[in-house]
Amino acid sequence: MADEALFLLLHNEMVSGVYKSAEQGEVENGRCITKLENMGFRVGQGLIERFTKDTARFKDELDIMKFICKDFWTTVFKKQIDNLRTNHQGIYVLQDNKFRLLTQLSAGKQYLEHASKYLAFTCGLIRGGLSNLGIKSIVTAEVSSMPACKFQVMIQKL
Repeated sequence: MADEALFLLLHNEMVSGVYKSAEQGEVENGRCITKLENMGFRVGQGLIERFTKDTARFKDELDIMKFICKDFWTTVFKKQIDNLRTNHQGIYVLQDNKFRLLTQLSAGKQYLEHASKYLAFTCGLIRGGLSNLGIKSIVTAEVSSMPACKFQVMIQKL
């Protein structure tokens, strides 16, 4: 439980630190989300490398996405993804009905416009993990009512 609290505090400080540096003119405001996503990308690469060192090779793309939703998400956020959907053409939607990084903000629509900055790191985390497993992707997040969110993963075919 203590490690979860530390992760939440660290994440909140990362977000506020990046946005404070933007206010002071060190970083353009539009680049804050990119900076947070790049941090998440690097962390995702490292975590996947650690988590998969003793696992068997994955059969296919769907198998990798199931690993992300079950094992990876459980290790990072202490719960599995609530729903995984796919169109079997390279688009996956991961739905978390009680996303840990948003539960601290609000359970309504009051802070909905601030949600994107708290999801950028996680989008990078997913993209970095998939990248290290050999899948190039674009990950976007969508929030209609907090703390539920959906992550859309579009696989880039080579």
